[in-house]
Amino acid sequence: MRIYTRRGDAGTTDLRSGGRVPKDDPSVELTGTLDEAQAALGVARAEVPREGDLDGLLVALERDLWIVMAEASTAPGRRDSLVPGVTAVTPSMVELLEARIDEVMATLDLDRGFAVPGGTRCSAALDLARTVVRRAERRVVGVCPEPSLVGAYLNRLSDLCWALARSTEGAHLRVRDVAPARAAPRPITTAPRPSGADEHEHDGGRA
Repeated sequence: MRIYTRRGDAGTTDLRSGGRVPKDDPSVELTGTLDEAQAALGVARAEVPREGDLDGLLVALERDLWIVMAEASTAPGRRDSLVPGVTAVTPSMVELLEARIDEVMATLDLDRGFAVPGGTRCSAALDLARTVVRRAERRVVGVCPEPSLVGAYLNRLSDLCWALARSTEGAHLRVRDVAPARAAPRPITTAPRPSGADEHEHDGGRA
């Protein structure tokens, strides 16, 4: 099966609703960012046991993003072609994310502060997915105007990714919402060495 068409070699691509636009069109940028978010969720899924609860949830979220991408790649004048739950985000999709966020947050006991990504491989992938989803959310403006729920869905999805990242870390470390270190690192200087410095200072402090 041949997967290339050569139709995009001139820098244009098809929208789902028909018509061709430049590949740097805002709708194409948004769709590409959503594709990236889906792949990042796939990286997180690769780190969890198959057929488990988290695996099932991540698969569902990845499938949801196909719906979000379909809506994002529909021209504003063709919204009448959208099918709720198939090519358009529905209120129930947003509400389900909110319910999942509440469920996860109810299991966590977090200190105030900033979460430091990287506690586990899965949590790091979820944090990466969160940042990509946030980027997609920023690109929704002007592409999916009201009454579209794409922006609301992505906002909740990023929150869920954050909550899941903290939850997966909690399986190994109880509290991962860590405040920034108070001690500042020693500054790196490129100033010339004093002419009277000792020899061990000249070679990096080795005795």
